[in-house]
Amino acid sequence: MAKNTAKGSSGQQGNETPEPSGVSAKAQELKVFFEEAQVELKKITWPTRKETVATCAAVMILVAVMSLFLGVIDLGLSKVVEAVLS
Repeated sequence: MAKNTAKGSSGQQGNETPEPSGVSAKAQELKVFFEEAQVELKKITWPTRKETVATCAAVMILVAVMSLFLGVIDLGLSKVVEAVLS
């Protein structure tokens, strides 16, 4: 008698709709995924053109400065190694 305490046992078996399986279940999951992705895409605040250009310029300047810095360090270390080995 204790076995009737299972989840959803109200004395009527078969009233629950079975979940689809196979290809149709995957297609339904894919549909839900794209619907949720569309909702999330609507929440995005895209940067303006001015913000994009300013950020791009800042990145380019940083790359140039870091390239010069690392080039000078590399040149200095190569001279040190050359002096030690000769």
